[in-house]
Amino acid sequence: MNATSPHAASSVSDEEIARFSALAEQWWNPSGPMRPLHAMNALRIDWACRHLPLRGSTSRRAKILDIGCGAGLASEALAKAGYDVLGLDASANGIAAAKEHLSTHPLPEHAGPLHYRNGSAEDLVAEGSQFDAVVALEIIEHVTDPAAFMDMLAQLVQPNGTVIVSTMNRTLRSLAVGKIGAEYILRLLPIGTHEWRKFILPSELGQYARAAGLRMIAMAGMAPGPMGWKETRDLGVNYIAAFTKY
Repeated sequence: MNATSPHAASSVSDEEIARFSALAEQWWNPSGPMRPLHAMNALRIDWACRHLPLRGSTSRRAKILDIGCGAGLASEALAKAGYDVLGLDASANGIAAAKEHLSTHPLPEHAGPLHYRNGSAEDLVAEGSQFDAVVALEIIEHVTDPAAFMDMLAQLVQPNGTVIVSTMNRTLRSLAVGKIGAEYILRLLPIGTHEWRKFILPSELGQYARAAGLRMIAMAGMAPGPMGWKETRDLGVNYIAAFTKY
């Protein structure tokens, strides 16, 4: 989300943007600082696709907005799944890395179109843009006002459209596993990646969604396992939810 936007105060944290901008060049390294995102990406995309609109024909592909796309892990996967994707991020470095990866790793012929934009959700709202679905993966815990952010997601999706959000639950287990364990003990993430107090309870996410005119249609936990990340009923650490617009 562009720090120069006149609306930026409702969602953008300059500190968060700077932190992730510094990681942009390493984003696509599966063994680098974003390796947890690489590990969970297949699960979250598979789950999202089960709840997103039908891909449609090549003449009318469902249009998906991937907010906080970083260097494009989810955006590329969604395009490969057949969607028409716009990846949006406030970090110019992240978008540059996304475009660079796309230029050196062309999508297969069956993929949908993929475009990237450096900017904010507020910019798109001001333009009156709307999409068949909006995807916000591991981003809401990094914005300045999650309730306002959910409201923007609702404004950016068409009536009866779908919003997909994944985030981390604010529990003692997520503090131990997702913060202390991942950042300080296992060093899976750079120290300071997450602020535990900004993790979102499922009840809070549901409250923000209802206030924004969104109805929850599905929710699942996501957990690592010996064979990779898997869907679970346990919402204690990572979870993903789907909503539809009234």
